[in-house]
Amino acid sequence: MSASVPVLARKAGGRARRILRKSRRRARRVARRHLPPPSTWHLTLPGFDRLLDLRWAARIRRAPVMTPDQHASTFTDPARRGVAIERPIPCALCGGSRLQELLHVYDHRRARPRWNYHVVRCAGCGFLFRHPGIRPERLGELYASGRYAKFLGGKYEEKRRRRYEVTMAPFGTLFQAGEGRRLLDFGCGNGLFLELAHGRGFDTYGVDLAEDAVAAARERPGGSHAYHGAPGDVPEIAAGGFDVITMWSVLAHLAEPVEDLTMLRGLLGPEGVLLLLTVNAGSLKLKRQLETWDGFTPNHLIFFSPETLPRLLRLAGFGAVVMPPWYGEPVERGASRLRARDQRTLRRAIDRGNRGNMLRAAAFADPDGPRRWGLEGQSLG
Repeated sequence: MSASVPVLARKAGGRARRILRKSRRRARRVARRHLPPPSTWHLTLPGFDRLLDLRWAARIRRAPVMTPDQHASTFTDPARRGVAIERPIPCALCGGSRLQELLHVYDHRRARPRWNYHVVRCAGCGFLFRHPGIRPERLGELYASGRYAKFLGGKYEEKRRRRYEVTMAPFGTLFQAGEGRRLLDFGCGNGLFLELAHGRGFDTYGVDLAEDAVAAARERPGGSHAYHGAPGDVPEIAAGGFDVITMWSVLAHLAEPVEDLTMLRGLLGPEGVLLLLTVNAGSLKLKRQLETWDGFTPNHLIFFSPETLPRLLRLAGFGAVVMPPWYGEPVERGASRLRARDQRTLRRAIDRGNRGNMLRAAAFADPDGPRRWGLEGQSLG
């Protein structure tokens, strides 16, 4: 007996659904072959960056303005890690007291976050920083666990070596040869960069707040002049006259950036240069990820952008700065899996305002410094 009409209809409907599912899977496979990875869409999909800029601008417009004391009392949290060494502070860059609550960041990698803090924006100069801030005299307590050297070692070392090379490459010969030049690594950690600089011929010195990291640095080539504490505590460093000072992912850890960079400027010779690498508060990745951005870590206090960093350097007494955009290590090393077309789109998106995830800069004591090294610099007036 032939099948009834309802049975035939159900079979036809089942075939249709299977065909639809297959077509959707096929469409997704085709899309994956033609679209770049979703993690790069903020840099590789035309127009995505502009949408993120608009969303970020809207967040700033909606953010309420309050004083440091008002913000600290509104968002008080006695259980927060580090609360005992916090205090309400004005803007660490311009001294302004009009703060905007932007983000409540936290340890999003764990079901029970181990740390959290609030990121505010100075309504006067646009600087982003953690609030309440850490008392400067208690800053060393963030690095007193005795485990910092271990954190800096292992597999992380190879990544850091690549990062050093990629960061310095756009500056040409500026950091290639160290014969006859003195170098201070401010925040030297376990001495990995001191070892690299020593291999290039620099006369190397280093300071760090983590005592265990300094002990590890002293075991490396070039680390014999690594010290625990501040530069002013070590006579041969306090005497100054350095040709190069480096800050590798250190700037974000400072409680008083203007004072600290002014001190470092005083340690440079007349033609000296400060090289720094830090997270970029103007990055498209931050605007996409917001609270979960990887630039928000438990010990980061301040977040500079291409607009606020030159202001800091000018206040500290530097004459000129060179800030090549950061395209990411795979792209700059020629190891990216992105298609050439997507890499071009990525570079264009970052070039519109220096919006890579990291910010690198070479700040010169002498306004004419960039020209002497064949670089195009920005005068800091």
